[in-house]
Amino acid sequence: MKLTARRQARELALQVLFQTEFAPQISYQTFLEVFEQSVDPDVVNYADLLVTGVNENKAAIDGKIQSSSAHWKVERMATIDRNILRIAVYEMKFASDPIKENIAINEAVEIAKKFGTTESASFVNGLLDQVGKVN
Repeated sequence: MKLTARRQARELALQVLFQTEFAPQISYQTFLEVFEQSVDPDVVNYADLLVTGVNENKAAIDGKIQSSSAHWKVERMATIDRNILRIAVYEMKFASDPIKENIAINEAVEIAKKFGTTESASFVNGLLDQVGKVN
């Protein structure tokens, strides 16, 4: 899968995770189905893998984020930032085929620039750097 397809999948996974926080009664598959007609199947499949992986490992992922965050509780982080972090930590630490930390961090920072606030990219970068060092 091309890097751009992976980026698309990460962005789609972010959107799905974000939506499920606000509407937990709707399954994430329902959100993914909305995109199935307009997005490449490989993108949807990788997004599904990311969302499933984050959901199955959420407690452990949040634990790694929390142990690397001195001043922020995970639940108090901006929803976008929290879910960008979860996807990156999943890919770095929990995926069956983990990606290199520098790639995961770079991807997360680029997505944070697109979807987050002006501070999101530096926040995500710093926290993921700590996750890479500590955990």
